[in-house]
Amino acid sequence: SALVLFVLTAAVASAVAVLALLPRAPVNRLCTAPNNRTGFLCDDRVTCVPASWVCDRVSNCRNGEDEQEQLCGDLPHSLPGYLVFYCSNPRSWVYADQRCNGMNDCGDCSDESWSSAACPPCGQEWWSCIPVHFEFCSCIPRRLCRDGIQHCLGWSDEFLC
Repeated sequence: SALVLFVLTAAVASAVAVLALLPRAPVNRLCTAPNNRTGFLCDDRVTCVPASWVCDRVSNCRNGEDEQEQLCGDLPHSLPGYLVFYCSNPRSWVYADQRCNGMNDCGDCSDESWSSAACPPCGQEWWSCIPVHFEFCSCIPRRLCRDGIQHCLGWSDEFLC
């Protein structure tokens, strides 16, 4: 019986060693953060951090995995593709949750209005126009309507909005 126990223990140890050497499938960390934005799933498999909070020098995951060197070492190349949106200028990029957020994050509106951004039309809280202010691209927040300041080229924000 001691021999059987020894053989059984050796077999279990060998199986554990073999399993440890097998390549592990990469963890899928894509998740949907608040406001239906692209996010990064923490090790706890519950916390979903908005993409733009990854590699921001603030640990948002309990174990700090959103700030690890392998993830943040060579931005944007070290980030998973789902966290990055490349602007029309190939050297410029923004986090995926900044695409279609109404703001001109790329500097040329490619994150808001170009076909590669594939943004839906302006939402209920926005007014569709060609803005004068470069902060916006094709929509302005409705709170800027009828405020006595021109935000749209045709003044539609003051007369129609």
